[in-house]
Amino acid sequence: MEEVQLMKGNEAVAHAAIRCGSDGYFGYPITPQSEIMETLMAERPWETTGMVVLQAESEVASIYMVFGGAATGKKVLTTSSSPGVSLMQEGISFACGADLPCLLVNVMRGGPGLGTIQPSQSDYFQSVKGGGHGDYKLITLAPASVQEMADFVELGFQLSFKYRIPCMMLSDGVIGQMMEKVVLPPFKPRRTQEELLEQCPWAATGKTEDRERIVITSLDLDPYRMEKKNEERQSRYRLVEATEVRYEEFMCTDADYLIVAFGSAARICQNAVESLRAEGIKVGLLRPITLWPFPGKILAKYAEKVRFMLTVELNAGQMVEDVRLSVNGKVPVYHYGRMGGIVPTPEEVSTAFNKYL
Repeated sequence: MEEVQLMKGNEAVAHAAIRCGSDGYFGYPITPQSEIMETLMAERPWETTGMVVLQAESEVASIYMVFGGAATGKKVLTTSSSPGVSLMQEGISFACGADLPCLLVNVMRGGPGLGTIQPSQSDYFQSVKGGGHGDYKLITLAPASVQEMADFVELGFQLSFKYRIPCMMLSDGVIGQMMEKVVLPPFKPRRTQEELLEQCPWAATGKTEDRERIVITSLDLDPYRMEKKNEERQSRYRLVEATEVRYEEFMCTDADYLIVAFGSAARICQNAVESLRAEGIKVGLLRPITLWPFPGKILAKYAEKVRFMLTVELNAGQMVEDVRLSVNGKVPVYHYGRMGGIVPTPEEVSTAFNKYL
C-alpha cells in the first residue's frame, strides 16, 4: 500500500535522493532551497544507505565535488538557487565537456544579482540555453508539483546516465516551498562497485590488474579530436530531441487558443483555462515538462489550428522565444509575465489573455 505524506517540494527532493540510491550530495545553503540540505542532514543517510552528504564551502566547491563523484560513475547531485547556480556555470560546462551524468536542482528566485528570495522563472535562459561556455545542452525537467519534485530525481538520473548529459531540474520557489501530498518512491539500494563498472565502463576508478587507467577531462588540444568529440556530443543531443520530449496537454483537443506555461505558472494557468472555458472561450494549456528538449514540434502542429498563443512566465519573457521559433510566424505569440517575485493570480492571467481576443 502506498504511503501518502505531506511535505514541501524541497523535502521531497531530499527524500527521493536517498530512496533512489544516490551516492552523494554536495551543496551550499541558499533560500529558497535550503530545506533540501537540511532534510538530508536530518535524515542522516550515511548511517543507513552510505550516501555521502556534505556542505561545501561554496557553490563553486560543490559543483566540482559533483564533477569528481560523477567522474567515478557515482550517482551524485547538487542543489542551489539562482545566484548559486550562476557560480556553478563553469563547473557545469566542464561536466558537459567531460560527458558526466549528474543531477542539478535549481529552485529559482528573482534576479538579476542577489535579487529577491521570492519565486521566479528567470533562469530559463541560463539552464536551457547553457549559462556556461561552449556548445552544450542540459536535459532540463520542469516540475509543477511536489510529486514531480520527487519523481524527477530518479527520472533525472536515468536520463543523465542514459545519455551522459547532466540533467537540470528547474523548479522555483513556489514548488520548492509549497506543501502537498506526495508518494515517495520505494527504496532502491545503491549500486555495488561491480554494477557501477558494468553500467559505467567509462568511469575513472583507478588502474587495476584487469582495467586500464581512465582519465576524465574536457580538455583536448588537438582541434580535430575536439571537433570529433563535439560532433559525437551533438549527435547525442539530436537523439535526446527525437526521443525524450515530454509535455502535458489540458483541454487542448478543441482549443481555438493556446496558453503555454511551465512549472508553477502552469498551475496558475490551469485555473485560468477553466475560468475562460466557463465563459465559453475554447482555450487550452500546453505545459512543457522537458524545457530541453523543447516540445517545439507539438507547438508547430497547434499553430495550424489555434488563433494565437500566450506564454505565461514568472519573468520578462524567455520561453516565449522558443515558442515563437517553434511556430515560425504561423500564429501570433504573446507573452504575459510578472517579475520581482510577484506571482500572478488566475484572474490576472485571464485578464491578460482577454486583451488579445
